[in-house]
Amino acid sequence: MKSGTPITVYIGLGSNLGEREMNIRRALAELVQTPQLEVRRISSFLENPAVGGPEGAPDFINAAVEAQTTLAATALMKRLLEIEQEVGRVRREKWEPRVIDLDLLLYGNSIISSDTLLVPHPLMHERVFVLRPLAEIAPKAVHPALQMTIEDLLRNLRT
Repeated sequence: MKSGTPITVYIGLGSNLGEREMNIRRALAELVQTPQLEVRRISSFLENPAVGGPEGAPDFINAAVEAQTTLAATALMKRLLEIEQEVGRVRREKWEPRVIDLDLLLYGNSIISSDTLLVPHPLMHERVFVLRPLAEIAPKAVHPALQMTIEDLLRNLRT
């Protein structure tokens, strides 16, 4: 891949602590201000029950973003973690309630597996709360490992 060639990426956003919608809007504002990243589409904000965390965890608001970037995947992931900190996320334990969660779902058609980054997101195809907002903005995007569209992955989960 030529340096500087824009890549289409998809980012999942979620919040289940504090002013959930405001937290997502703050994260979106930070994404928009990120150099070498152009936000193209934003899904609706969808409310979903918390999955995998402690029993009784507050519901999430989830959304998805389509963007174009010339950032390397690792640099983009580093920026997503910075935005989480800026919005107020403190990481203590896996799947705990959180002010904001930003996940790099897809980075073009790349499959990346390193100590610090797994793309496509390893659980996205199992999660309605990821696929529903993503299908709203990118139903024909293809999961590069499973070779299925987002709309087909969502349909499979619902049946």
